Amino acid sequence: MGLVPGNRVLLRGANTPLMAACVLAVFKAGCVAVPTMPLLRARELGAILAKAEVNAALCADGLRAELDAAPGLPAKVLYFGCEAGEGGAAGAAHAANSLEARMAEQPAQFEAVDTAADDICLISFTSGTTGVPKGTMHFHRDILAICDCFPREVLRSRADDVFIGTPPLAFTFGLGGLLLFPLRVGASAVLLEKLTPESLLQAVERHGATVCFTAPTFYRQMAPLAAKYDLSSLRQSVSAGEALPLATRESWQQASGLAMIDGIGATELLHIFIAAADQQIRPGATGKPVPGYRACVLDRDGQPVGPGVIGRLAVKGPTGCRYLADERQREYVLNGWNLTGDAYEMDADGYFYYRSRTDDMIISAGYNIAGPEVEDALLRHPAVAECGVVGRADEERGQIVEAHVVLKPGHQASARLAAELQEFVKGQIAPYKYPRAVRFLSTLPRTETGKLQRFKLRDAATTS
Repeated sequence: MGLVPGNRVLLRGANTPLMAACVLAVFKAGCVAVPTMPLLRARELGAILAKAEVNAALCADGLRAELDAAPGLPAKVLYFGCEAGEGGAAGAAHAANSLEARMAEQPAQFEAVDTAADDICLISFTSGTTGVPKGTMHFHRDILAICDCFPREVLRSRADDVFIGTPPLAFTFGLGGLLLFPLRVGASAVLLEKLTPESLLQAVERHGATVCFTAPTFYRQMAPLAAKYDLSSLRQSVSAGEALPLATRESWQQASGLAMIDGIGATELLHIFIAAADQQIRPGATGKPVPGYRACVLDRDGQPVGPGVIGRLAVKGPTGCRYLADERQREYVLNGWNLTGDAYEMDADGYFYYRSRTDDMIISAGYNIAGPEVEDALLRHPAVAECGVVGRADEERGQIVEAHVVLKPGHQASARLAAELQEFVKGQIAPYKYPRAVRFLSTLPRTETGKLQRFKLRDAATTS
């Protein structure tokens, strides 16, 4: 493709061996991988292409529609998984210029580019509270650091392990758990494109999986089904992506016999930095800092507070936040501490307990959803005058997206219009971000200066 070390390569694909190979190939060639979630729409991809100044893209053929429509698409794009039999001569020509066809022309061996430990190899994007994507930059050494912290010290990974799970390789949770961690110890991973709670259980049985990575939502749904399958191979189950309710932990342990490993990580720090396993697990607590990391709770002035006080979670370790060209770096890093945006409490024994998010991020079924991004999508509908989006507590998903909408004159609130708005949002941004609840209001609560008072909407969502 004529790329040189340092070029940025956007990657787009489901959890498949070739997608995994693409990630590793970009690292090996000295380029910078920019993985993207399969569900992202053209407008979202366009923002990433611009922010990361992407030079080329490797994309699964089944996901090409949104990428092809994205503004700023680079000229150098190769598609993989193409079917030569589709579309006659045009389809054959397309397959002939596919990634697989170009791979077949290359030598079997490729010497890795001589990179430095502190060269950037990965830009992972996460949505901030404003909805503007934040690119988090990670070094080659960071990739090894996460492999030698959580999996070594908490999971106790072994060469005979078989890793399995649901997070996409485009998420750092999935990139670590389903690719980097197993490879570091010579283990294997099961990569599956689409999973349901039942098909994940089936796959655990079929492949003899030993380590499972997924979100609490999946564990909640798998617990009542677990008795139908042989899960005897499974020795560790890891939960991350959202707060783990105690009831979910208990139901999964009763169903599987496994004490679940809870963990908190962040795209900014690449992977899990607080967790506990086996005899170290304390119900209700996320755990203690993973060896290699330090953590504390800070007050509003940035001073550490003692046990029993809720404050801002702060973390230090071998990985840390490096935003790409973003002023929010100043807010995330304070005196060397990474402020994750979570409110935590520490007990006298050094265990950390999650209490809430300190920003406007909605965490639903393991996905981070920025309320302002959903608001922006809703405001594009001709019936919407203004809106505010917050998270509402939900037993099944942890939180759901709830939209508070003020309509323009001439439009009447109705269940039909609510459904129309939901479908509209699905067409604007990734479908999982759509508001599962829509409430129509005559006005939105605002300050005297016109700022939306989201805390009042959250209070209303809590009491509704």
